Amino acid sequence: MQRTTAALAEREYDLLIIGGGAFGAAAARDAALRGLRTVLLERNDFGAGASAECFKMVHGGIRYLQHADIPRLRASCRERSALLRIAPHLVSPLPIAIPTYGHGRSGKAFLGTGARVYDALTFDRNREIRDPTRMIGNTRLMSRNEILQMFPHLQTPELSGAVVFEDGQMYNAARLVLAFVKGAHAAGADVCNYAEATRFLWSGNTVRGVRVRDQLTGDEFDVRARLTLNAAGPWADYLQNDAEHFGAPRRLPFSRDAYFIVKRAPTSSHGIAIQGLSRDKDALLGRQTRHLFAAPWRDKTLIGVWHKLFPESPDLACVQPEEIEEWMAEINSVYPTLQLRPDEVSFAHCGLVPFGETATATELSFGKESRLVDHRHTHKVQGLVSLVGIRFTMARVDAARALDLLLKQAEHAPPAPASDRIPLPGGEIENFARFESDACGSLPPGVAMESMQGLVRNHGTQYRAVLDEGSSAAVVNIPGASTLTAEVRYAVSHEMAVHLDDVVMRRTDLGAGSHPGPAALHATAAEMGRLLSWSAERLHREIATTEHTLQRHLAHDSSSTAASDPTAPRATGDASAASPSRGAMLAETTVRATA
Repeated sequence: MQRTTAALAEREYDLLIIGGGAFGAAAARDAALRGLRTVLLERNDFGAGASAECFKMVHGGIRYLQHADIPRLRASCRERSALLRIAPHLVSPLPIAIPTYGHGRSGKAFLGTGARVYDALTFDRNREIRDPTRMIGNTRLMSRNEILQMFPHLQTPELSGAVVFEDGQMYNAARLVLAFVKGAHAAGADVCNYAEATRFLWSGNTVRGVRVRDQLTGDEFDVRARLTLNAAGPWADYLQNDAEHFGAPRRLPFSRDAYFIVKRAPTSSHGIAIQGLSRDKDALLGRQTRHLFAAPWRDKTLIGVWHKLFPESPDLACVQPEEIEEWMAEINSVYPTLQLRPDEVSFAHCGLVPFGETATATELSFGKESRLVDHRHTHKVQGLVSLVGIRFTMARVDAARALDLLLKQAEHAPPAPASDRIPLPGGEIENFARFESDACGSLPPGVAMESMQGLVRNHGTQYRAVLDEGSSAAVVNIPGASTLTAEVRYAVSHEMAVHLDDVVMRRTDLGAGSHPGPAALHATAAEMGRLLSWSAERLHREIATTEHTLQRHLAHDSSSTAASDPTAPRATGDASAASPSRGAMLAETTVRATA
């Protein structure tokens, strides 16, 4: 997979997709599998906005039981099953415990009955999942002693036990997006990152492509297509800021969903659901407040998700330091024995997701499905459909729905592929536990067990190609990290990584929930610089930009950043000179947080 823009202007495509997050990437793969001449354009790096930093949950729809929305519950369950089938290296089951207290709506009988109804409604959840390690188990009940062994912080007189259900979790959300991109490319699509769609091309009231600016060179050119899917998520509306064709701008409500990563080793392989303070006004059954989740992820704990009505530009979405204090106060008030401290937060993430249209600043109406707009009906514009995705879990099926709608305008629409059964690149694995054991049982010289496990989880069956990248000298670790130099080389030569933060934040585990350290940044930049012929000035700028990206997520944690290394290049603090300038308007398609 090589980045080139020259060919993009030389042909007319059947389908152009704007936005290389989860939804756009899934749409590109689906379209290419249908045999359509497809091009995917992403203004920043693939998945660089919301998708890569989501809460990493793959939701099977149990929350929709509260809304008595059985069709959506069933659809979510099917998509969770699909991801467990086609990406077994990147998605695995996650048991989640709901503590029970006394009787009534918080009691074991009420919650256990609800969870067993969910089991019955999702009776086919493991259909065609042959890998036993990727199967979703039935509801089970825990005694008080059993739940306290896992979560001793729950110790209260009222605790009666727990109800446990299973959902899914992503190992690496960024690489899951990239797997869809690679799947699109393997099926024949042209894909290009750092290619910004600046405006539509028109033939009367019909969209015929876009004007593109190459973010690396500044060159501009046209990409022509018969049909266009605008899958740029919260940035999608800005490309439609054209009163002649779309009328007065109208932006529907978005939530800034946020969560944080805590430097506490998990006490259990289970996640835990805690009743929060925000009210779900649309719930018909069960509890009226929404759950917060604490989930084990690698050697850390994820806690979220918090919602806030966000009417401003998506470029401005970020987590303020004082918000950490507010969230800590809430989590400690509903889970007082946990006593989390702000200095335990290693990363804070946020992203925009559609709210319900009735949402206000004080009364939240949580979005439940993606926004799909056929502009023939809303604006009398031909050749264009917009998709604003709401949950990473639903990316594949919602992308297929968008394509089906768009292809009604094609003379001959090819049939939809079985994209829920065709493995993503690296996902051709019958039994992941056995596959991982075999890989780790024959470690190449110089490769540690931790490095091999990460390599197998991130690349699946393609891990051997990574190890084969370059000379034996490439099979060494980046200083202070489990990431191999070979992974950096592979990211550059096969995965379109062109900036340091592409590799640190999305291609490898270097930036997985904490700062990798100055030595790791310098070594990674040096390797990329050698491969891409960077000047000393460019090397310095790449490190500074990546530091800026990391600092935006680091919240209260500065112990491992370049601030502790007086010799390391420092970020300027100027957003216009750092990563946000590369990842603004059309970078993304989906959500960061999905509780």
